[in-house]
Amino acid sequence: MTPRSDSLHFSEARRLLAERSLEHVVVLGANGTMGYGSAALFTQVVPHVTFLARSREKAEEGLAAAIAQVRSPTVASRASVGDYGDLERAVAEADLVFEALTEDAEIKREMFDRVEAARSEDSIVASVTSGLSIAGLAEGRSESFRQHFLGLHFFNPPNVIVGTELIAGPDTLPEVADFVEAFGRIRLGREMVRTADTPAFAGNRVGFKVLNEAAQLAETLGPVLVDRLVGPYTGRALTPLATVDLVGWDIHRAIVDNVYANTDDEAHATNELPGYMAKLIEGGVLGDKSGGGFFKRDGKTRLALDPASGDYRPTSEIEVPDLGYIDEVAFFHAQARYAEGMAVFLKAEGDEAALARKVIGGYVSYAFHRAGEVTAEIGGIDRIMAMGFNWAPPSVLVDAMTPAGAVEMIDGAGLSVPEALEKAARTGEPSRFFLHPHINAGRFFVAN
Repeated sequence: MTPRSDSLHFSEARRLLAERSLEHVVVLGANGTMGYGSAALFTQVVPHVTFLARSREKAEEGLAAAIAQVRSPTVASRASVGDYGDLERAVAEADLVFEALTEDAEIKREMFDRVEAARSEDSIVASVTSGLSIAGLAEGRSESFRQHFLGLHFFNPPNVIVGTELIAGPDTLPEVADFVEAFGRIRLGREMVRTADTPAFAGNRVGFKVLNEAAQLAETLGPVLVDRLVGPYTGRALTPLATVDLVGWDIHRAIVDNVYANTDDEAHATNELPGYMAKLIEGGVLGDKSGGGFFKRDGKTRLALDPASGDYRPTSEIEVPDLGYIDEVAFFHAQARYAEGMAVFLKAEGDEAALARKVIGGYVSYAFHRAGEVTAEIGGIDRIMAMGFNWAPPSVLVDAMTPAGAVEMIDGAGLSVPEALEKAARTGEPSRFFLHPHINAGRFFVAN
């Protein structure tokens, strides 16, 4: 079922907030990065936030991390801590139970058994899952639980990244989803995007397709060249493989494995985890959290992975082809001449430039094909890529390239041209795709 577009009027949002309030939030898994980050966010607007973890010591560690992350005195003053032995008492008093456990459906379901038995009939239960089925997590539960259960996917760290996905289940009451959207938008200052209950929802569905394609290319091209080809000049602050290292290889694997197993779209092959990554993950390579992934440091020396051997070499010793066009694109970006920069990118010669266009063309094509499937319109995907990933939204790239330029890029890469782009290239309508009044499109065109 495709979600409705985000159309909750401000006056309606204010009415919902006047009729219902959140006075007590319980966060499960509050010692994890997403748990304490979300709990810290809630303390800014909710009078009482309970940090729960498998031990009181772990919960206190989560609280300390939350205080350090946001550096706000309200965190400590509004927080309490406990272990899962305190769950029933805390949940019984909660207006919202926010689950931030590890991305494992069985672990989450076991915890929801206890939550369901202890919660009040009208309390809301939300999961921060990055892509597990909301319907699946609620399956077999009471009508009250299912009506008050939804996905509330913050991006990490929540106090910095405002993009947030709201995923209603098939039985979620509309007024519950509307209230959570209103609370997120007005109280928490979120950019709320309604998504369908599909694998990885919207942001991760589109974003990790690109990240995994970069990881696949790294097997033959090496991480240094791949991150140069799909670097800041293509509309992202952080290069793709550095992003995978930051997210964590284990998290990356969970997301792409979920999509690969549960979807069968035109870009299915790009979501298959590379074999070398699977092997290295089993050996303990998890990215930054394990000390290294595609890249790591030895003192001041930055090293890059050789996927074939698993060894590392200084990036300064790794030769890459002449990619002078990137500097030319960056020159135009630095002057806010984005259309000219994209024109250089579209016309750049050489196999490497063609490969970069295939990746970016795949990003644009895949996103436009998902409109109507993961969000009601392309605008929802645009907003979550902008405010969740800090990437240039697909529509922003199309506007800079012109629809005709985007169609030529996609078709030239042998990819499927979305109908909306073909029509715009042919008719000139719409003249622009990205019309968000509060997001400056120029912020995504990093000089390099």
